[in-house]
Amino acid sequence: MTPNAKTTDEARLAEEIVSVLPAGSIVRVCSDDRQSIRFAVRAASLKLRTVVFHRASLRRLLADAARAVKIDYLRRDLLRNAERTETFAYPRTTRPHAVSVASRLVSAS
Repeated sequence: MTPNAKTTDEARLAEEIVSVLPAGSIVRVCSDDRQSIRFAVRAASLKLRTVVFHRASLRRLLADAARAVKIDYLRRDLLRNAERTETFAYPRTTRPHAVSVASRLVSAS
C-alpha cells in the first residue's frame, strides 16, 4: 500500500467515525502536525468543539480484525461525549475509569 493510500484510508476512517455528529457541523481542519487528523465541530447544541485522531492509532484500527465493532464503539463514545466535553481524542490520553478507581483506592487507605 502506498503512503498516499494509507493517508486516504485513515482520513476516510476518521470521517466515518465523526459522521454520527449532526450533518454540517463537522469541518476538517488542517493539522500543524502530520501525526493527527483534526475536526472542528460547529454545533450550538453540542459542547464538543474539537475531535482529534492520531494517525498511528487509525492505522492499527484499519488492520484490526475486530475493526467494525471498535468503530461502532468509537462512534457511540463520540456521541456520548459530544454533550459533556469540548475535546474528543482517539486514543484517549487518560482513562477516566482507571483514574477514578485509582483515586478511590488511594482515598480508601
